[in-house]
Amino acid sequence: MGSDDLHKKIKAKTLKQKQRKIGTRKPYDRVLIVCEGAKTEPLYFKALREEYKLHTANIEVCNSSGSDPMTIIKHAKARYKEAKREGNSFDRVYCVFDKDQHATYQSAIKELENSQPKNIFFAITSVPCFEYWILLHFTYTTKPYYPTLCKSVADNLIDDLKQYIPQYEKNTGVFDIIKNNTSFAISNAKRVNMSAQKTYTDNPSTKVVDLVEYLINLL
Repeated sequence: MGSDDLHKKIKAKTLKQKQRKIGTRKPYDRVLIVCEGAKTEPLYFKALREEYKLHTANIEVCNSSGSDPMTIIKHAKARYKEAKREGNSFDRVYCVFDKDQHATYQSAIKELENSQPKNIFFAITSVPCFEYWILLHFTYTTKPYYPTLCKSVADNLIDDLKQYIPQYEKNTGVFDIIKNNTSFAISNAKRVNMSAQKTYTDNPSTKVVDLVEYLINLL
């Protein structure tokens, strides 16, 4: 067999594999979720995907190589382009990151707002951090959070969260602990975000509610 024939055979096999992969998709949006955290956020969204029986071929969850918001966006755009080249494009791409103390937070939001094509890329932000969304599963609070001399802003929020989950540590899965309170968290988050708009502040607030509602209503 000549090298040209071998190349054609390999190319045909690769195409068939891609077609089979695309064929496993369900008839709803294909979504990419790129998270800041190495474990907490990806574990949460993977568990939510399983809980609501969303297909892994439709909902792809991953974390970027760094926590900086611009790094997350770079990773998301690279994966979007790769999937498009494969003929398996994403309908929506969500970048999940915290405000925390990231210097590139505002520029990252603007970058996503100006991204092309329109209505594909979305910023799912939490102020100060993702743990605020978890806290809302237990209580409604608009208490703002700030760093102190001894603790970061995230550490101060986690102290409050530990009143409800004493064993909580970052980079651990908590979905099974909080899943029965999802409706309560959604209601609380919507109230918080409305309050934040009225008072012209984002501390605290979370757009995780937007992504969660979107996912659980896909089917």
